[in-house]
Amino acid sequence: MVCNTWALEGRSMRSVMSILSGGRELVPNYECEPRGVLAGFIGDLTSDSSFITSHLTGLYHYPQISYGATDVMFTDRSRFPYFYRVVPNEGYIHRALIQLLKHFGWTWVGVIISDSESDYIKRELIDLITSNGMCVEFVYELDWNRWETVSWERIILKSTARVIIICVSKEKLFEVLAFTHGNSNLKRLWIMTVTSLYVDILDYDLAEILNGSLIFLLSAGDIAGFHDFLLSVNPDQYPEDPYIFAIWYIAFNCSLSQTPQMQNKTLNIIKLPSKDNITMTCSGNESLASVLHFQEIDLRVSYSVYKAVYLLAHALHLLLSHGAPTDKDQLESKLNPWKLNHLLRNVHFTSSSSQEEIYINDEGETQGQYDLKNLVMFPNQSSRIMSVIEVGSFNTLTPDQLIVNDSVILWHPDFTEVPQSVCSESCIPGYQKKSREVQFSCCYDCVPCAEGHISNTTDMETCIQCPEGQWPNDNRTVCIQKIIEFLSYEDPLGQSLAAVSVFFSLIVTSVALLFIKHHKTPVVKANNQTMSYTLLLSLTLSFLCCFLFIGRPQKVTCLLRQVTFGINFTLSVSCVLAKTVTVVIAFNATKPGSKIKKWVGTRVSIWLVLLCSLVQVGICLVWLISSPPFPDYDTHTYTGKMILQCNEGSVTAFYTVIGYMGFLSALSFIVAFLVRKLPDSFNEAQLITFSMLVFCSVWVSFIPAYLSTKGKYMVAVEIFAILTSSAGLLGCIFIPKCHIILFHPQKNTRSYITGKPLQ
Repeated sequence: MVCNTWALEGRSMRSVMSILSGGRELVPNYECEPRGVLAGFIGDLTSDSSFITSHLTGLYHYPQISYGATDVMFTDRSRFPYFYRVVPNEGYIHRALIQLLKHFGWTWVGVIISDSESDYIKRELIDLITSNGMCVEFVYELDWNRWETVSWERIILKSTARVIIICVSKEKLFEVLAFTHGNSNLKRLWIMTVTSLYVDILDYDLAEILNGSLIFLLSAGDIAGFHDFLLSVNPDQYPEDPYIFAIWYIAFNCSLSQTPQMQNKTLNIIKLPSKDNITMTCSGNESLASVLHFQEIDLRVSYSVYKAVYLLAHALHLLLSHGAPTDKDQLESKLNPWKLNHLLRNVHFTSSSSQEEIYINDEGETQGQYDLKNLVMFPNQSSRIMSVIEVGSFNTLTPDQLIVNDSVILWHPDFTEVPQSVCSESCIPGYQKKSREVQFSCCYDCVPCAEGHISNTTDMETCIQCPEGQWPNDNRTVCIQKIIEFLSYEDPLGQSLAAVSVFFSLIVTSVALLFIKHHKTPVVKANNQTMSYTLLLSLTLSFLCCFLFIGRPQKVTCLLRQVTFGINFTLSVSCVLAKTVTVVIAFNATKPGSKIKKWVGTRVSIWLVLLCSLVQVGICLVWLISSPPFPDYDTHTYTGKMILQCNEGSVTAFYTVIGYMGFLSALSFIVAFLVRKLPDSFNEAQLITFSMLVFCSVWVSFIPAYLSTKGKYMVAVEIFAILTSSAGLLGCIFIPKCHIILFHPQKNTRSYITGKPLQ
């Protein structure tokens, strides 16, 4: 028995009850009239009508095989154990949609749905879109009972999404397209999902609007001989088929001679034109080939019906293969719905025409494939009929792979390239997303990465911090090695300081050699030779210790540089202090009755130098044991530079060494200043006073200069202080004596120094 339900729930219910009751009397749970043996139900086309049918047929465990219901709810086998379908559930088409959006980078879309499907769409499709990092600007629910052209156009015109997904039935698709007709401002890229594509969609005067759009369609296989049969069929061949008469009314606008009973059946199938408007009479021998063309015949639904029929037929064949029944009673007992349901789950065959494997999976449905079609109106077409180009495919057996052939897609002529539909342009490498104060995650601003951070791909949420020792390039797209900075011998500053150190070391050596050569002269003897030689040695070492500060910081050089500098300078200042004390003792020992004559000599000065130096050595040992200096690097002071330096370990110990030197220098300066007015024959005190003034001035200015510089310049400041203070001691104490020895030998006599003529 064939019933046309028009995909309406009410008609579906009446049709099922009519079949179960056996006639026109619709009495639940009763067979009012004799009927044939019932094996199962095939249909319906939509999910809503199939839902009604499944509740009625499921009461009697009859299998129902739908050829169009795609609602995901039917995959719940506990609720619908006897429901089957030969089309995939709509969850697959939603996955294909997501992959299509990702493929073209469309993250800003609108969605149009039917009001009857809105609950599922909102819950599943919208969540699926947003969970994949895309945003839905608007969701428009079509109400079949309301005419909302104005509100619809207002929403479209207000929206910025260039891609709109239409998830509605074919019938409601016309309603959507009707709203857009004739308004060029409503041009969008439409992505449609419908079960089948009918000719009336292509003929509809919407070519300008739909041109370049994409549509997912369920693939259709071949049905052997069906195409030829369809074009050759006529009412004379099937006089009892009301559907043939209905087709003739529509295709040829003519009437056929029918019995009243057949005419009523025909009218129940489809709303026919009034007979008053039909003036032509059909012969019944007309051919559909004259009004239909091969490309206009869409067999997608027909192929689904074909698969449904063959599934049930194969199950019946298996059920009846073991002994054919001889009468109706045996047939009814043989056709146990329980057995038939079990066999349906195990049927597995290959279609002879399309070579497709057909079977029911665990979700109660068959596998399927969707074709991605491109609706195109070619410029040279005389009519406004659109062409359909296949540009991709999606198979439910591999649901994570959407195949798209970009090269064959023809977009709307207004799009010079692949259409873009984003709320915000992608953030290029070197930038990161900064969310706007809106509800959509796809709407954001692009801000440059902070210093020390990079982004190496588009649309990064957060920038990546470069590791220590690396820094972003100018575009902040990749981390590069920082420029390593230290005071090296290749640096002109390092070379200059090294040259000055060598120069002054040679001068000190020359002075020492000059003193050794003239060690018997009064100028050399009168200046405490032991302290003079010790001071010259310490000055030489002080000049040479500058080389510990130049070059790449190493563990050994970091340990030695400050310690060597501190001990050498302490030795130098101790020698100056000892020379000053010697002058004081020598002057006071010449006074009558002086008790300090016994201190005249070199013992006091030697012990004083040893004592002062040992204190500094002790400080340095504590420093090296507790918190020694070590090689380190500074990556924060300068952008793009990594400063190799010696970390002093204990800053307190470092300033203690400097402070102790400052204390000895101040003490020497005070003592020398107090005896600065001694007779000219003892002018050593004046020279020491001036040298200590230079020394203290250098080191007092050193501290703020040292603290205000970084990197190699900080090292250069310390070297400069060492060279300057050492040169001050050399110049103030020894150069005047060298001048006398070399250029005024007449002053280098005992009588001149003592101020008494020789007897």
